[in-house]
Amino acid sequence: TMSDSTTYYHSPVGILKISGTDQYISEITFKEKIEPVSEHLSPILINCVEQLIQYFNGERRQFDFPLNQQGTPFQQDVWNHLLTIPFGRTISYLDLAKKTGDTKATRAVANANGKNNIAIVIPCHRVIGSNRELTGYAGGLWRKKWLLEHEAKFAYGVQTLF
Repeated sequence: TMSDSTTYYHSPVGILKISGTDQYISEITFKEKIEPVSEHLSPILINCVEQLIQYFNGERRQFDFPLNQQGTPFQQDVWNHLLTIPFGRTISYLDLAKKTGDTKATRAVANANGKNNIAIVIPCHRVIGSNRELTGYAGGLWRKKWLLEHEAKFAYGVQTLF
């Protein structure tokens, strides 16, 4: 059977809980504290942590390990579109709704965005309000701002976008 394993990484934006199997990563979420961890860490989990460290060091712009999280077909569609937003770029909730084929679905899209359980790698932090405002982020707006400024710095050498 596929055993889930979990580890924690102290990132610059706080503790990240990382879970997955020998086949894929299923969760990267922000946590306030560390719980007991698995003794066995799959190579994918170890690779995930290494890639996150590279991302935070400004040495990596995209991730290349397999992902799998449970969700409705609509949520999966939204999450797949998030994966197409380039490092250092942002789009609005309206633009994201357009990509899913329904401009009236901005609220549903924002909701699916908030349900994403694989933070950073499925970059829900790159979706912002139409007025360029940083609205909504499950991990907290300070984290969203930090991640976007981090990406802008390495993508364009710009210190701040906001």
